[in-house]
Order: sequence, then structure tokens, then C-alpha cells
Amino acid sequence: MLSGVTELAEAFRNGSSSPSKAVEQCLAKIAEVDSSIKAWQSVFAEEALAAAKIADQAFKSGEAQGPFVGIPFALKDIVEVEGKIATAGCAERQNIVSDRSADVAKLLLQAGGILVGKTKTVEFAFGGWGTNQHMGTPLNPWDLQNPRTPGGSSSGSGAAVSSGMIPCAIGTDTGGSVRLPAAFCGIVGLKTTKDLISTDGIVPLSHTLDTPGPLARSVNDAALMFLALTGASGPQDYENWLNKNGIWSEVTASIAELRMCSLGEREREGVDAEVLESYDESIEDLRRLGAKITPLDPPKPFEELKEANGIITTAEGYFYHGDLMANPDSQVDEHVRQRFLAGVNLTAKDYISAIQKRVEDQKEFFTSIANADAYLTPTTPMLPLPLDGLNENETPARFTRPGNYLNMCGISVPGKVSKTNLPTALQILCRPNEEALTLRIAAAYETQRGALADPPGFAGT
Repeated sequence: MLSGVTELAEAFRNGSSSPSKAVEQCLAKIAEVDSSIKAWQSVFAEEALAAAKIADQAFKSGEAQGPFVGIPFALKDIVEVEGKIATAGCAERQNIVSDRSADVAKLLLQAGGILVGKTKTVEFAFGGWGTNQHMGTPLNPWDLQNPRTPGGSSSGSGAAVSSGMIPCAIGTDTGGSVRLPAAFCGIVGLKTTKDLISTDGIVPLSHTLDTPGPLARSVNDAALMFLALTGASGPQDYENWLNKNGIWSEVTASIAELRMCSLGEREREGVDAEVLESYDESIEDLRRLGAKITPLDPPKPFEELKEANGIITTAEGYFYHGDLMANPDSQVDEHVRQRFLAGVNLTAKDYISAIQKRVEDQKEFFTSIANADAYLTPTTPMLPLPLDGLNENETPARFTRPGNYLNMCGISVPGKVSKTNLPTALQILCRPNEEALTLRIAAAYETQRGALADPPGFAGT
């Protein structure tokens, strides 16, 4: 069975496995499963195996340091790696070779991680369902008989981790693009605070809102990857990790007496019944752990905050990619083209007003939750939808876009599986730079919730 990040880190140190074995297993699973899932844009088999042999020797010699050494990982194909093609999900970029590596790639490689390949994405990360007309849409591992949305824009990363082809991956999140595939694929996705982790070397969508973050199969695994991304991956961090059963001390602390807000009656409207049922069970799980949870509708509806996020994303996205989208001869996803071209109608006044309004909305929202440590929502208002007949003019990002707009950090953690055997998810939003608190709540909830079944398309056995 393909192990998670935390299990691999321990196995490498006790000698029960090795980086080479882990990489070989990943490559075998990719060969076995990806013809059905179609999560990968490119696989770097030779380079990964060579890096794994070096990591093997580091463990044999006792030189290996840090919990991420030897861990196989994937990058969303919007993250540049020197000497590799970064398509950003666009057919027009299939021959563009990067002349530098993104900071996130450098951080994970410097921490000893092994890059196995790059995963598919919605074109230029502009879409929440995970579809891509020209470069391919990964399938959700939870239903291969009736193909469903994997969530976007980090669609390949979500599908690859969920199906067991890789223990962890990087996504990017401008309006939910880490949390949405995490939710729809039944895994964990951490949205980090803006500028906590550099976006240098990531093909931009919105410089105001873009954030990178990990996708993994457990909160422990996402937290370990977060350690590597923030540069805290030395030997002392690993000792703390072992001593605290997988997560450092801040994260293992009790959540008793923490105060949280949940959806009020207004925000519950329009959410699928099964999603609400799972969400309410998640709230009760947290209450059993001692959390004090009070329903509270935000001053502005999440729908309004979602639309405000969309204005900034569209304006900045049009700045970066408008010329390509405006060219009728360019081979681009037509749904994405229309999203970008909406920027034609946005004036400088519209954009500056949106930027200024964001500051006001942030102040108003944080004032409303001044007595709370976190705000809890379902990650998506619906279960994963069938790809056939999907409405590309809609978005599943009602609850996720506000997190970027308000510059909160947040995490999506799987809730219970629905009656139709599809994943649901809980979103935990906290103030900027409170990732440790976000992970702490998520880890406590995950333990209380208990183990979940793997998706039907899981390649772990």
C-alpha cells in the first residue's frame, strides 16, 4: 500500500522502506492507474529514480536531515522548473521551457523532496471545476463509471493524491484552487496566507490573490509539507515531529474552549442537503472536543464576497493573459477564454474600487468575528458533479473565494462520505498567518471523525 508522507518519513529512518522503493512504487502506480485518471502532464521517471538513489545513500550514511528527505511529490504544471516545460494548462505553451525554478520547487527540493512530475491544471488556473478542453480533464477517483469533476484549478494534483499515485502535491489557490480539488477528491488541502510562501516562478493569475499550498491524504502530511515550504525542515523539526505523534506541539494542543463561528440560516440556503448533513455532523464533532461554536452570518453574504474576488481575479488575469485570449486563432479553452475576456469590460475605476473595497470588507468581516478563533463552512455547496452537462458559467467557489478575498488561511478536510459514496468536506478559515491554528483544528477534527474509506479509484493496494 502506498504510504503517506508521515509514514514514509518514519519508514525511511527505521529502514523498513527507502526513497527508491517509494519512487518505484509511485511510478508503478502511475503506469497502472493514470491511463484512467489522466492526472499527470509529465513524469520525470529517470530524474526521480536518480534523486532517490542519492537519498538512499544519505539515509545509509546517516546524513539525511529533516522530515521531507526522500519524499516523492508532484507540482501543479503552473509551477516552473528549470529545464522543464510549464504549460500552465495551455496548449499554446507546450514548447515553452522554463529557464528558472519557482521558489516553492526550490524549497521542496532543498528539503530533500523528490520531484516525480507535473500534474494537470485548468488553463492558467482560472476555473473551479477542473476541466480543460485541450490539455485534458483529470477524472475524480471517486466515480470512474460516471466521470465527475475533480475540482480545480489544481485538478491533477487532487486526483493524483486521491488515487494514490503520489503521497503529496503542490497546488495554487486564487479562489479555492487547492481546497476545491481537495474537497471533491476527498483529501486535505491547505490554503496559505498571501505572501507567506513565495509565488515567484509560478505562472500568475492574480498577483493580489495567488497562493501556493499542499495537497495530501492527511492533516499530518499537509503539515509536514507546510514545514518544508516554510523552510522549517531541519533535524530538530523532525525530532519535534516524532515526539508529537506527527505534528508539532502547536498543532497537537487541545481545541477545547476555542471559539468558532458556523453558518447562519442565510448562508445555509442553497447548500445541498447531504453536504449540510455532513457539515452539521462535523460541527458536532468539534463541539464534542470542547469547541464553542456559534452560528453567525457574515456582514456581507459569501456570495457577494465571492463576486468581489472574481472582479480582482478577472482584472489581473486579463492583464497577464488577455492578449492571448483575445486572439481568435489561439488554441485555448473556450470557457476560460470567456472568463478572461470579461476583463475587457472592467475599467481602471472598477479595479481600483475593488482593491479599496477589499480592505473595507476585510475590516468589517474581522470585526464581526472578533471573538472567534475560526469560521467553519462546507468547502463546497455541492457534491462532485458529473462532467457531462456541467455548467461552466457557474462555480463551486462560493465558500472558498472569500478566504482569498479576506486574506485568510484555510484548510479543507474530508467529512463523511455521502449516501451516494461521494466525498464531502469541512473548510476551516482562520486569520492571516494562523496556519498552525488552522492545522490544529483540522487535526483534532480528523481524529474525532475517524478513518474514511479510500475512493474506488484508489491505487494504494
